Amino acid sequence: MYTFATRFLQLILFLMNGRMKTVNKEKLPQNDPFIVVCTHKSWIDVVCLGIALYPIPIHFMAKKELFNKVLIKNILTKLNAFPVDRSNPGPSVLKTPLQLLKKKQVVGIFPSGTRNSEEKVLKNGAIHIASRASVPIIPAVYIGPHTIKDLLGRKRRTIILGDAIHVPKMTKDKESVTEATNEVISKAFEELKSNI
Repeated sequence: MYTFATRFLQLILFLMNGRMKTVNKEKLPQNDPFIVVCTHKSWIDVVCLGIALYPIPIHFMAKKELFNKVLIKNILTKLNAFPVDRSNPGPSVLKTPLQLLKKKQVVGIFPSGTRNSEEKVLKNGAIHIASRASVPIIPAVYIGPHTIKDLLGRKRRTIILGDAIHVPKMTKDKESVTEATNEVISKAFEELKSNI
């Protein structure tokens, strides 16, 4: 279903808004697992990231509240999304993404939440997962419309991918590694945004 949904949504967005531009796709690791972290404001950037990385499927981390209704839960599960408790993250948050990465899958995390505390938790989660799984983090920035109205206004959609960020294995000084990597990710986001 993931492939069908990606191709279908790609067609719909093309008809509404024209072709999307993907920059630096050649920087993606080939045949190796990685974590992609992307800026996030609406459902449109999630869809566009999936389209940009296609045919590589992304397993999206999504807030558990979206899985409360059975129908929505079934759809999200078929679209490779898995739930996470953002308000009370614990060791179990690492289990699913680590299992996916071990199977050489790609995990998508959107750290730009509605609250600064949530953004930090999600960024830290991505860093800890990358360290434990020994996989790189690929920063991505979406620039474009965030509403149906803006899509119809033909505002251009662009996904820009950055250089791989390699997180060292966590030692006793986990906090320093996390903070340093957080700064690198934030700086990468800003640099990618400035490319437009």
